[in-house]
Amino acid sequence: MKNYFKFNERNTTFKKETFAGITTFLSISYILIVNPLILSQAGMDKGAVFTATAFTAIIGTLFIGLLANYPVAIAPSMGLNSFFTFSVCIGMGIDWEVALTGVFIAGIIFVILSLMKIREKIINVIPQDLKYAIASGIGFFIAFIGLKNAGIIVPDDATFVTIGNLTSPMTALALIGLVMTILMLVRGINGGIFYAMVMTTALGMIIGLIDTPSAVVGKIPSLSPTFGVVLSHLHEIFSPQLLAVIFTFLFVAFFDTAGALIGLTSQAGIMKNNEIPNLGKALLADSSAGVIGALLGTTTPATSVESSAGIAVGGRTGFTSVIIAACFAIALFFSPILSVITTEVTAPALIVVGSFMAMEMSKIDWSKSEVSIPAFMTIIMMPLSSSVATGIAFGFILYPLALVAQKRFKEIHPIMYVIGLLFILYLVL
Repeated sequence: MKNYFKFNERNTTFKKETFAGITTFLSISYILIVNPLILSQAGMDKGAVFTATAFTAIIGTLFIGLLANYPVAIAPSMGLNSFFTFSVCIGMGIDWEVALTGVFIAGIIFVILSLMKIREKIINVIPQDLKYAIASGIGFFIAFIGLKNAGIIVPDDATFVTIGNLTSPMTALALIGLVMTILMLVRGINGGIFYAMVMTTALGMIIGLIDTPSAVVGKIPSLSPTFGVVLSHLHEIFSPQLLAVIFTFLFVAFFDTAGALIGLTSQAGIMKNNEIPNLGKALLADSSAGVIGALLGTTTPATSVESSAGIAVGGRTGFTSVIIAACFAIALFFSPILSVITTEVTAPALIVVGSFMAMEMSKIDWSKSEVSIPAFMTIIMMPLSSSVATGIAFGFILYPLALVAQKRFKEIHPIMYVIGLLFILYLVL
């Protein structure tokens, strides 16, 4: 197993990989609770979505770990499940069965693009400075998510965002967890992020801020309300309205995953010479999970940026993903215990890991305006728009424009021009 996952080559151990897998799972486990809550508002059965979410995460994460040897998790995307529910089903009035069929078709197109290595080619032609910007932008994005989840940053009518009530019990708990995490990390304690999460959860239970689980084992809900529903609605996908929905799922998921893979492989030290080894296998795993997820009954999965928490603990190989998948499998039976892990508990991990990923900014050539401005806009638009794809859009549009203005046409790969135009269309529509 050490040889298969290249432990020696990537300077890791079973202990590091196990801690990394558990840490990533704890950081992303909220998806098992939140995804059913969101999709149930579209009319889907909450119990079936819970089971579909878990199985999709298990299969997708195992695929990317075993095929590509990446220490990352694949799980339903939070942005796309919200788009599915509130924009497509509620806003456009499309039945969830038909909308999920659109997700299924987008997944099949993803598989085809992956097999043809089109996705891999696009990612590899992204300029190095933009890749650094994407990685650091994701760092700011997930740190911002952590700050929001902790209640440290809250909405404000006058200034959009402002400092929250730091004396609020749950926010104070998150701050204690953040301090514990930072102290352990600066002391060089391996697994500090994981230990801090466990200690924060225990403290929350002791002082009554986090509920003690009412049970240990729960029954696995049936998949029957959602399983295979898409197959009976394939004839309804040809309306202009649904074709636009399929395009949106395809485009956003494409660049969300591309951005996440660039950021995570850079953080893990896997990306070399501006190229990511086994990228084609990783993209095939991701796209296959999309097809399987739609068949089971959940929206488009994506490479999870929360995987950065496990990488920060020391995850470097696909064995981390095996552990994550095992944790999702166990969670199917222990959902009552899982429910006590709040967003305030996992927030410190996201904040700290965000700071690690933001270090990629130091590698950007800030002395050249044609590089620094597109890079800056890529970075800042991710947290401000709450979208990795939107941040990438600004970079992909501005970078070619900047070089064209300097008459350096030949330095830009033709694919960059095409994607820049597609991103303009995406932002307009």
